[in-house]
Amino acid sequence: MIEIRDVTKTYLRGETQVHALRGVSCEIAAATFNFILGPSGSGKSSLLYLIGALDNPTSGDVSIDERSLTAMTTPERDAYRRNEVGFVFQSFNLLSNLDAVDNVLVPWLPSGVSAALRQQAESLLKQVGLGDRLDHRPNQLSGGEQQRIAIARALLKKPRVVLADEPTGELDTATGAEVFQLLRGLCAEQNTTVIVVTHDESFLTPDDRVLRMRDGKLE
Repeated sequence: MIEIRDVTKTYLRGETQVHALRGVSCEIAAATFNFILGPSGSGKSSLLYLIGALDNPTSGDVSIDERSLTAMTTPERDAYRRNEVGFVFQSFNLLSNLDAVDNVLVPWLPSGVSAALRQQAESLLKQVGLGDRLDHRPNQLSGGEQQRIAIARALLKKPRVVLADEPTGELDTATGAEVFQLLRGLCAEQNTTVIVVTHDESFLTPDDRVLRMRDGKLE
């Protein structure tokens, strides 16, 4: 499903070139649970952002079902991110002035939210254990509860791909286990491809695909 071909990514920091990715090539099959592991600065997040079309490679190509993300127009990339990818970040990215339901619905608010979509958002929040927190704002919720809202927001679009960047970095072990249970359920029930960047290997299972990175390369 996802093909990464000889991808490089170089950033400029002042006059210094930072080589985040150095010729990475791999394939990620559909409906699989994948981890990208490695120390800080190894290129994990850079690779994740390329798969999510949040950034462009310096060279090489990333394709989804033989559709090149690099060759897509800006509207096509926007549509890909909006319709096919669910993002779960460590920072949660919730809006402080919105309650839990509206934070799940944020991507749809500019174009209007139907009653049916709002009902789906509420149902998802109940599924992730937040049925009694629907009208709570982020500052009234724990870190684990905020992360569950972020996951519900990612799941509402029924994405083909979920990209999670250190999704349990600020959570305790028990809450982290709940987050991974939700992500694994999504992979199994909706045939979603899940890719997780993390430092923590405690949540790995023998069936997971593991990509280990160091110094911008796959080991």
